[in-house]
Amino acid sequence: MKQWIMAAVCGVGILTLAGCANDYLITTNDGRLLEASDKPEIDEDTQMLQYEDEEGRMQQIPQSDVDRIQER
Repeated sequence: MKQWIMAAVCGVGILTLAGCANDYLITTNDGRLLEASDKPEIDEDTQMLQYEDEEGRMQQIPQSDVDRIQER
């Protein structure tokens, strides 16, 4: 019985953590849609928007090319 309760608690914890992950959708001026797994940030030195794509790679796009950023 204790193993079942522990498994249920762990399952709820995993689902809670998965629910905290926010994805972002970046729309460019030319209509492209880019998916980011974390909140994009602006690099003050280069004025580029940095984000991590769905495959875990860091990407950059000029801030002037971004139309909007939406949280999903």
